[in-house]
Amino acid sequence: MKAQIADRRLQIADCLMRIGRFRCRFWILCARSLESAICNLQSAILIILVMPGLLRADEPAAKPVVVPFELLKTQHMAIKIMINGKGPYRVIFDTGAPTNLINNKVAKEAGITAKKPLFSFFPASEKMKTLQIGDLKVENVGTMVFDHPTVSLINKHFGPIEGLIGFPFFARFKMTVDYQKKELTFVPNNFEPPDAMKILEKTLMSSNQKKVLAPAGQWGFKVAKEAKDAEPGVNVQEVLAGSPAAKAGLMAGDRLLALAGRWTDSVADCYAAAGYVPAGTEARVRISRNGKEMELTVKVRAGL
Repeated sequence: MKAQIADRRLQIADCLMRIGRFRCRFWILCARSLESAICNLQSAILIILVMPGLLRADEPAAKPVVVPFELLKTQHMAIKIMINGKGPYRVIFDTGAPTNLINNKVAKEAGITAKKPLFSFFPASEKMKTLQIGDLKVENVGTMVFDHPTVSLINKHFGPIEGLIGFPFFARFKMTVDYQKKELTFVPNNFEPPDAMKILEKTLMSSNQKKVLAPAGQWGFKVAKEAKDAEPGVNVQEVLAGSPAAKAGLMAGDRLLALAGRWTDSVADCYAAAGYVPAGTEARVRISRNGKEMELTVKVRAGL
């Protein structure tokens, strides 16, 4: 019996680790390929933030609505919802999800037919006639319908969890989260959110964008860091004579803390930060030398 309990605990621990890696970010996409799409989505979110200030002065102030939530062991918020008058269904409330999602069982019960698109990167977006959360009720809200493996995994160990609520719902409200009381407070902002998934898909399928390949600028120094080194920054191993780094005053033995406004806590961080700096431009680097921090300006050289 003890062995079975121990095995069960190990399974739950493994589940928590795997769920932690996802952090409920279910859409595994290439960041560089989606950069412009994310910018569009950020613009939409910015509109949400400023929307309350655009309401007419003569409009009555909307009353806040409080909705309770529970905090799962995975640190996800779980709420109960009604779809098309059916339910309640227990789902994850995820402020990082660009879409709503329900599983096939709930869709069938709520009378939602999931259509398979001819070609799409994502499942088709269906419409919920009504979505009710506490005393809030909205109409014609989009949702994806499919049995997502991560949601199914959470449901298996901490269920029932039937899906998640994301951007298409919460974007309609100014929202606050009280983790002590375990309450969500919503105030309508009269904003109609765009279809974030269509924005992402349109960007992925766009083929008329020009792509320009160019080498990263030349810096002229080498860095390294030992595996046991947990301190901020990386060590400057060598500075090439006559290089942009040498002309800026960088020296072997310096500790590079940041490059062009980005932390350089690993060699990979350093390479990534350098890759964002266009050739021929100036960049600030922050170093530590003999216990004192200072900044240098490096003019990155163009060429191979």
